[in-house]
Amino acid sequence: MSAAMRTAMSLRSRFALAFAAVGAVVAVTVGALSYHAASDRVLAEIDRTLRSTTTALARAEEKRQEQAVADAVTEGTDLFPGPDLPGPGDEEEAHPVVQAVARDGTPTLLGGPLDKLPVSDAARTLAASGAAGQSDTTETEVDGHTYRLLTTALGGKRGALQVAVQVDQTHYVLGGMARQIAAVSLAVMLAAAVAGRLLAGRITRRLARLTDVAEKVSTDGRVDHGVAELVGGRDEVGRLSASFSRMLGRIVAAREAQERLVHDAAHELRTPLTSLLANATVLHRVTELSPDSRDRLLDDVQDETRELGHLVDELVELALAGGREEAEEPVDLAGVARRAARRVYRRTGRLVHIDADDSVVRGRPQGLERAVGNLLENAAKFDTEGSEPIEVRIRRGAVTVLDRGPGIAADDTGRVFDRFYRADGARGLPGSGLGLAIVHDVAEAHGGEVSAGARSGGGAAVGFTVSPARLLGPA
Repeated sequence: MSAAMRTAMSLRSRFALAFAAVGAVVAVTVGALSYHAASDRVLAEIDRTLRSTTTALARAEEKRQEQAVADAVTEGTDLFPGPDLPGPGDEEEAHPVVQAVARDGTPTLLGGPLDKLPVSDAARTLAASGAAGQSDTTETEVDGHTYRLLTTALGGKRGALQVAVQVDQTHYVLGGMARQIAAVSLAVMLAAAVAGRLLAGRITRRLARLTDVAEKVSTDGRVDHGVAELVGGRDEVGRLSASFSRMLGRIVAAREAQERLVHDAAHELRTPLTSLLANATVLHRVTELSPDSRDRLLDDVQDETRELGHLVDELVELALAGGREEAEEPVDLAGVARRAARRVYRRTGRLVHIDADDSVVRGRPQGLERAVGNLLENAAKFDTEGSEPIEVRIRRGAVTVLDRGPGIAADDTGRVFDRFYRADGARGLPGSGLGLAIVHDVAEAHGGEVSAGARSGGGAAVGFTVSPARLLGPA
């Protein structure tokens, strides 16, 4: 069994235990409340009957009528019809036991199947000094049977009356009810556990598949293990699967981009390295060269070394452009263009004319400045005459750089933003073919697009946009 299945089984077991626990709590709570409600109601009915019997006996005792007392005892018997369910003591449980207690605690049996009822300290206190109507209810054991006993003070130095009825059958019925409730609670708990396990199996099935894929990725490093099959459902598990699928897709794209970058970099680095190697070979015979040849050789080495350093810098910039952690913030595109223009002027001496609105976007300031700077440097490289300033036009989050160079051929407009691509007319110029690729990555990171075309009046118009959703101003 795989680790994914063990994880799924663990989750199912937890769900089953949770459902069982909830079912048990609910069943026990409902059962306990039901039992206590039924018990309280039955005992309250018995207590009411005991009080009714006591009231009738008290009236008869006041009249000192023995026949009235006997009738009251008989009436008390009628008030206890006995339980309908079978159980111990059916024939005696309905017969009340009546007893008078003198102030000194001496009991006198007035009727019932017992010789006498026990007189507790509380009963003696009620008989000796209790106020009329004051009572105490207890349960007591007599001859192996349980009796519910009500002791009521008569007041006026008349002692107290005790009325008791056997409740064995009542306890038997309530005990049976408790056992039934326990059995039902156990059945509910087991049913909840089974239902929880089945439901958990349905819930965790996709999680198990997700875990299988994650383990395969971590084991063999491949990220193409059934990504599309994970997506499904609109619940939390479905959203997790969709997010995981998108994450794997991005990993696949990042790995492909990485491999492509390494392959292209190796190809581009090979040319200057080959040239440097050839020049280094010639340097072994430097004493045989004329002064002019030595100067040309050294100049060539310097140029190749400078170009190689520039290529390495741009490769590093391109590799880090997508992963650099730079916080987004409101960015004034006109300010970005001014900073980039000052840097280009220091490097090339070219003037830059900026025509900008008040566009403010939410983005990464360094990345946007790098993109605008690359556009300006690209324009300065191709606009060799330098008679007119390079133009930067900013409108509603769109940045366009216009030059007066030879322009871009129609066949090249769709490829100038590819990595290491250099048009035929640019092969004799310095550069690595990565500047516009970085512009493309910056635009893509800001939800925008790149564009390249001809400028009206000659030259090229190259630029990028930012997603309208990132535009903070102007309205």
